Amino acid sequence: MRTERLFIGGEWVEPAGGHYEVIDPATEEIVGLAPEASRAQVHEAAAAARDAFAAWSRTRPEERAAILDRAADLMARDAEENVALARAETGATTATARGMQVAVGSSRFRRYARGALEPVEQALPPQINEAGPMGRAGVFGAVAVRRPVGVVTCITSYNNPWANPAGKIAPALAMGNTVLVKPAPQDPLSVYAMTRALAEAGVPPGVVNVVTGAGAEVGEAAVDSPDVDMVSFTGSTAVGQRIGEVCGRTLKRQLMELGGKGAALVFDDADLDSAVTGIGTTFSFYSGQICTAPTRVLAQRGIYERLVEKLTGFLAYMTVGDPAAPGTVVGPVISAAHRDRVEAYVELGRKEGARVVVGGERPAGPGFGKGFYVAPTLLAECTNDMRVVREEIFGPVVVVVPFDDEEEGVALANDSDYGLLDYVWSGDVARAFRIAARLRAGGVGVNTVGRNMEAPFGGFKRSGVGRDVGSYALHAYSELQAVVWPG
Repeated sequence: MRTERLFIGGEWVEPAGGHYEVIDPATEEIVGLAPEASRAQVHEAAAAARDAFAAWSRTRPEERAAILDRAADLMARDAEENVALARAETGATTATARGMQVAVGSSRFRRYARGALEPVEQALPPQINEAGPMGRAGVFGAVAVRRPVGVVTCITSYNNPWANPAGKIAPALAMGNTVLVKPAPQDPLSVYAMTRALAEAGVPPGVVNVVTGAGAEVGEAAVDSPDVDMVSFTGSTAVGQRIGEVCGRTLKRQLMELGGKGAALVFDDADLDSAVTGIGTTFSFYSGQICTAPTRVLAQRGIYERLVEKLTGFLAYMTVGDPAAPGTVVGPVISAAHRDRVEAYVELGRKEGARVVVGGERPAGPGFGKGFYVAPTLLAECTNDMRVVREEIFGPVVVVVPFDDEEEGVALANDSDYGLLDYVWSGDVARAFRIAARLRAGGVGVNTVGRNMEAPFGGFKRSGVGRDVGSYALHAYSELQAVVWPG
């Protein structure tokens, strides 16, 4: 069992508020003790980042790249230990913890080691100015240069404590920013393991600072500190709105990846097996705790019954159980409170008139005496006005809504507060791309739930503000400066 300390100004610091327990969602046992920072310690960490910014922002890109590369090597060196830790504090299966969490986390540091070397200057066409109040006639050159923002607060989500923090910390450091990291309270231990790798890799004191707390106070202090220039947040829309209000008071820059209720439009001519496999990832990856999941299935009436039948058959392979067991596909959700929330939504769906095709009851039998398990659930005969269709459940629950034609399908997909990732399955690829252009979502998957990790990622509407991933993350963590000179 680990007992962690805060990381402030390059030092491991005892927390002013003691420690709180981090619980294994599968066993309900204590994984470790996380530090409870005081508000003053959070502001101290932000001040340390401010003090370190001037020197770090002037380091050669090659130096920043070398540190990020070494950190990736160290994360890979300790991969098995990191996988065990991620599995224990998140409840993810071994395969998910290894392939989707730890491996993606280290690969993102590797990607932004290269990113530190990407050009930051863009030459602009010269401009001929006539003589006037602004001065003599002449030819003026200009260049747009990306500069670091300053101190970035990174507030990360609980569903992936490796890939999500790495996707913020690595590009921010690559651009010359310093960071104050506030992990999700449910599973912060992996972020401390990442921090140890960064410290061993040689990151200078104050460039990376990590604070944690069980309640909202630590996050609030990390946002409102006067030393913070930007807040990068992944989490619920409600929390994102509150952060945005605080940032607006002093015009702090924001990058927000918020909720999702991904629509999956499945047309009569679709490859249903492909669609079912893609939609089925909702049940397996992170036990449905993923904002990009195709949780809202819109099925054209010609294939509606067959699609529901195939999804029902697919669920037979969704083995629920111990995430460390080789055959497990679906592990627990993150906490007892979240399990109760997901189950309450399923019961609400029943009351709203949805038909519970599969699931809807808590898993029972040997091995389920402890742990926060939710049975993968399929709700059919839904309508778009139901709360289970409109609100993000963030669990292994899929709802199915029928539609008649293309116009109705697009209208239903867009009739949502969210707009993160939508999906289209159709044998007519030209139609699929035409529909994609009409969907109000930051990304659209055509006959796939796969991702291109160089493509911009972010949402429309209440799904977020800004874009990251690939080189877009380097842009997100930088400000543009114009430099003009006479020719």
